[in-house]
Amino acid sequence: MDARLNPAEFLGLGDGDAHVIRNAGGSANDGINSIVVSQRLLGTQNIAVIHHTDCGMATFTPPLLHAKVLAETPGEAAEAELNKLEFRTFTDLDQSVREDVSLLQGHPLVFTTEGSVSGWVYETSTGKVRRVV
Repeated sequence: MDARLNPAEFLGLGDGDAHVIRNAGGSANDGINSIVVSQRLLGTQNIAVIHHTDCGMATFTPPLLHAKVLAETPGEAAEAELNKLEFRTFTDLDQSVREDVSLLQGHPLVFTTEGSVSGWVYETSTGKVRRVV
């Protein structure tokens, strides 16, 4: 989701090489719908979970965001919708990658084989990608 980053560029991908699913915090949980479509209808076999350093999701807590949203959008309907959302903030970047890989490996709707789901961190300061799992 981070507009500063271009995954196709730092991964050396051309148009049509990969389905890139982006969301706040790189949350695998938030990408499940798109992953299912990508695998079942488009034949995707491998999944690379990529988070990045200097991520905004490591800078706040869900209660802080809830308070901000409700202050700006008061009302029972807004609160009910907000309570349906799960903001997956984190303090340990590598652990968040491991958790997302584990979630995908154990999800009943995601096709996985040995080594088909990997986890990576893009280092914004160096432009390098390092493997976590």
